[in-house]
Amino acid sequence: MQTDFIEELRWRDRLGQITDEEGLHAHLATPGRRGYIGYDPTADSLTIGNMVTIMLLAHFQRAGHTPVVLAGGGTGMIGDPSGKSAERQLLTKDQVAHNVQRQLRIFERLLDFSPTLSNRATIVNNADWLANISYIDALRDIGKYFSVNAMMQKDSVRERLHNRDQGISYTEFSYMILQSYDYLHLHRSAGITVQMGGSDQWGNITAGIDLIRRVYAHEADSENAPTPVAFGLTTPLLTKADGGKFGKSESGAVWMTADRTSPYAFYQFWLNADDSDVVKFLKTFTFLPRERVEELAASHAANPGAREAHRVLAKEVTELLHGPTAREQAQRASEALFSGQVADLPSDLLDEVFANVPASDHSKQKLDAPGLALADALVETGLAQSKREAREFLQSGAVSINGHKAAPDDRLTVSNLLHGRVIVLRRGKKNWHITRWA
Repeated sequence: MQTDFIEELRWRDRLGQITDEEGLHAHLATPGRRGYIGYDPTADSLTIGNMVTIMLLAHFQRAGHTPVVLAGGGTGMIGDPSGKSAERQLLTKDQVAHNVQRQLRIFERLLDFSPTLSNRATIVNNADWLANISYIDALRDIGKYFSVNAMMQKDSVRERLHNRDQGISYTEFSYMILQSYDYLHLHRSAGITVQMGGSDQWGNITAGIDLIRRVYAHEADSENAPTPVAFGLTTPLLTKADGGKFGKSESGAVWMTADRTSPYAFYQFWLNADDSDVVKFLKTFTFLPRERVEELAASHAANPGAREAHRVLAKEVTELLHGPTAREQAQRASEALFSGQVADLPSDLLDEVFANVPASDHSKQKLDAPGLALADALVETGLAQSKREAREFLQSGAVSINGHKAAPDDRLTVSNLLHGRVIVLRRGKKNWHITRWA
């Protein structure tokens, strides 16, 4: 069953500005409309902040329309000043081309490119047309339709003009012209009638619509020429409850590909979402229906400590981006960390789960029979301050070896080694220590 695109965004709190809501709603009543969002290839991956707009395209497709991904192979040579307080570092042509190619894998996870689908997703690269325009042609055929006065009033430009230390170069100032021309070109060549993006793109989107209307009116050379069909829609930029920038974790940006952010780290990011963010994230980053989201919201309100909403969020988003196998491994690792049953984790996942846990190196010879007394190991690793304290911890059953509760007289031997090199010690629920043996 196809959804109503605008209403779907509305209940998910993802509906921002629309150039003409009534007109767009009527326009989208006919299936097969074409809409696009552009992505500049500033890196070889995208962060979860970009996922907000990719989900727009996914909902657009689920509503029976055709989503078009615009890879910014051309505009990426310039860089969008929107939301940036300083000039971007310009990339080489080879870097841009590499990043464009590497980003394609992300869209294939969230959009349907099946050849047999009538509204299958497509990808275009604006380098294919922007690279062929000469500077003179750009000034004559595009630039003449832009008012510098109006361009200076756009948020992306005005904010930089007010910053005397940074300012804005003519290069970035011209970005709006290139992005506007993208919409004109796609409108003519591919029948695209809707441009979407984050709310910071509103000025660029409306500039594109204005360019389309001006060019069509000029070519028609008549005041009675029909107004071309072109709409713009944005989604609000996402913020976190703590005021921090969305898409950032303690270890840095959260990326949408496993080579940048592992499935386990990705899963943990969503699992550790702030309580006040979890329902918002369920609406934004999953395809769960309204009834299920409301059910989870009610469950979370009644018993936030159960963290059911968090687990569903982490499961759904991780499986969307990384597939069921990677999600299952990430979930298993997370559950192992919580329960302490870590012995069955694969070697690489074990290293990742405990990457930020205190660790120490030891001689493997100490594990030769009869082995190292666990009480001594607790002191050596700092899990106990003295042998007396170590014995107290052991007597109370507060110590575990590789997830198994230790006895007071236990000793560490080679039989305790995981993957032939590691023994995991824990005191209490949260005090972990990794011992490495070589």
